[in-house]
Amino acid sequence: MTITAPESRSSIDKNLDDACASVVNEISRTDAKASLLLAFSGAVLAGLAALADKDLPLTTKVLGGLAVFALGAAATLLLLVVRPCLRGDDRASFPYWARLDEDEICACMDSDTRAARIRILSTLAVRKFTHLRRAVDLSLAALALLVLAAGGLAL
Repeated sequence: MTITAPESRSSIDKNLDDACASVVNEISRTDAKASLLLAFSGAVLAGLAALADKDLPLTTKVLGGLAVFALGAAATLLLLVVRPCLRGDDRASFPYWARLDEDEICACMDSDTRAARIRILSTLAVRKFTHLRRAVDLSLAALALLVLAAGGLAL
């Protein structure tokens, strides 16, 4: 068993606190980005819906339809980014604590759960960033398809 010096323990405590705060901040960033991209996708989809009944060339309709599909897929991923995760099987998060009574909560607080919280929150943040990244890729693909569709109108 390793005995940790008091100043080393203090450094670990600070690092754990900083890591928890950092991961929570990253999760907030993904939620904010997802909200902005959802608004963008909604606005573009609303604009495309206004063109749905227009007599457009077949190429433009096909490319526009593919763009709508890509934006719909992006919006789905963005909704998954902002969807709350309420599993609570980890013993270190509020969904778990919500199922406990006061005595059980106090018993949970008897040990340091920061490392577990960092792991849980980091996994959540990675999942959110992965969905966000894919949604951005799909949005860019949709924009490229819309540019091609608009080019088809010019011909």
